[in-house]
Amino acid sequence: MDYISKEKNGKLRLVYGDVNLGVHGNGFAYLFSWQSGGMESLVKGGREWLYRSPRPTFWRALTDNDRGCGFHLRSGMWLSADMFLRVAAACVQVDGKEVPFPIAPENNWYTGEESAEKVCILYTYETITVPSVRVTVAYEITVSGKIKVEVHYYGDAELPELPVFGMRFVMPTKADGYEYEGLSGETYPDRMAGGVKGVYRVEGLPVTKYLVPQDCNVHMNTKRLTIYRSTTQNNAGKETEAFRLTFLAGDKNFAFSCIPYTAEELENATHQEELPPARRTVVCILGAVRGVGGINSWGADVEEACRIDAGKDIHYSFVIN
Repeated sequence: MDYISKEKNGKLRLVYGDVNLGVHGNGFAYLFSWQSGGMESLVKGGREWLYRSPRPTFWRALTDNDRGCGFHLRSGMWLSADMFLRVAAACVQVDGKEVPFPIAPENNWYTGEESAEKVCILYTYETITVPSVRVTVAYEITVSGKIKVEVHYYGDAELPELPVFGMRFVMPTKADGYEYEGLSGETYPDRMAGGVKGVYRVEGLPVTKYLVPQDCNVHMNTKRLTIYRSTTQNNAGKETEAFRLTFLAGDKNFAFSCIPYTAEELENATHQEELPPARRTVVCILGAVRGVGGINSWGADVEEACRIDAGKDIHYSFVIN
């Protein structure tokens, strides 16, 4: 597609629509929307990587130990926060100068010939918890096509412990697999001692076959994650080889999970056969993860050091390339 490769004198090409902002460069095209409240499209090399707009995530599917200690009864409001999130504001900075978000009538002032060296889109979200808290997500795009994502949760001590905090990306088709640089195997804050640092390749999107589906396949202390796909939803095209998208750690390493289900889909299934067919790729890039415990499954809580205090700010960053 010709429009994807167009540049504007070596700069980003900006397209202001009625409710969105298009950012184009050499081999990539991104779309940011006020209507959907996030990044609407991420196209690299002509392939779409988003099925839904990425959103902050606050919930992981309950584990047996979570149920045993009654965690869901104390912190269940975070499930609602994960499902329903209010977009409070959105703003755009072009080369360091704030401009009105491109909704009518402001977008009528633009010509279609605008360009920039750097663009930043900042979304502010508000949870439906009581009290409500703010989360900001900033996307910074440079001419290289790299997207730096800064995520900030503003804590409130009146809220119960968080199960998890991060960003959830839902991709259009099921990935062939992924490669990551971090710790071997499935790891959690209280299950890291056996992890060996290295580079690991995982084929497919495995989901641990617990009798009752629950959170699984989290990987802590990750420097890099690369997702491989070879299918798209474009029936007119035929892929001959896998294509990829990479997430790189920012100021500190992140945790992640990469499976074909959202936390809510896992939560709704009481047996493995109740899970829907695996059709998407759900990648969660996480800045905070609750431990899984395991002292026993009949009431012992996770150790204090492996809990997430909702009263404290959480800030982390990563780069999409």
